[in-house]
Amino acid sequence: MQCKKIFDGRKLPRDSKEQLRIVAVRRVMSGESPEAVAKGMGLNRRTIYRWLEAHYYGGEDALKAKPIPGAPPKINARQMEVLARIVREKSPLQLKFPYALWTLAMIRELIRQKFSVNLSEVSVGRLMRRLGFSPQRPLYRAWQQNPALVENWRSEEYPKIAARAKREGAVIFFADESAIRSDYHAGTTWSPTGKTPVVKATGARFSVNMLSAVNAQGGFRFMTVEGHVNASVFGEFLKRLLTGMDRKVFLIVDGHPAHKAKMVRKFVEENSDAIELFFLPPYAPELNPDELAWAHLKTRIAKATAKTKEELKLTVDSALHRLQKLPEIVASFFHAPSCRYAAA
Repeated sequence: MQCKKIFDGRKLPRDSKEQLRIVAVRRVMSGESPEAVAKGMGLNRRTIYRWLEAHYYGGEDALKAKPIPGAPPKINARQMEVLARIVREKSPLQLKFPYALWTLAMIRELIRQKFSVNLSEVSVGRLMRRLGFSPQRPLYRAWQQNPALVENWRSEEYPKIAARAKREGAVIFFADESAIRSDYHAGTTWSPTGKTPVVKATGARFSVNMLSAVNAQGGFRFMTVEGHVNASVFGEFLKRLLTGMDRKVFLIVDGHPAHKAKMVRKFVEENSDAIELFFLPPYAPELNPDELAWAHLKTRIAKATAKTKEELKLTVDSALHRLQKLPEIVASFFHAPSCRYAAA
């Protein structure tokens, strides 16, 4: 007579199989018959008798999962700790590597130099994930940036501006300039595996320049221009920004020469009851939520394939008007980690 197999326990995880063996034997030891336990748990009765035999000679330890055999790890716990600290705290450039980004090849060479251990890049990748690392796109910061000035802006300068705005009933805007080129493309598309799709686009080179200002309540003002953004263009943008504004504007910008030009200073002085300019620390674009507005817009505009400058301008205007009608999206830029300090 053959014993019918109800289910294949080999497919269970190791810890589940261990628990199954222990529970089955405990039920038999408490008085149930092996046949009844086997039937109730969907086991082959020969299996439960093997477990009972193992328990008789070795107790519950004999029912526990055995360690999986294999080669001992080449990197011990102390070496893993040292490796994790180096990758976390140091730049490859500090260790005389040629690039500023940690690659698997570089980490592999670091392990070879530091511990005299040779690993494949696949093994290095598994090791780094085990240590809590993952490949990520880094945020780039200008080496000229002064971290002390950035921290002072977040902790002292901006809070003072915000407090003044509250006392005076002013609204705070962040402004910036950007441009979109006809040869800037981004995005992915579905295509048969192994066949890279081809999208027809113009070979001509042209661009549209843009200025915008955002606030934490979701306000978004913009202007598009042809040619470079100079003091005259920025002055015109300030006039448009103030149009229809019933509160004083505290406008925060970077140190672009157009923002500090003589004619701009004169306009601000003549309209001091309506606008006041403040300047971000040098080389710190991540502090400006308007940078995120441009990133948001460019990911959408870059999927288009404008054939002429007029088409590109229409695409840009459409995207700008659409964002203007989505204040919740604009307000979300202020909740990015680098801009959260300015959230309402």
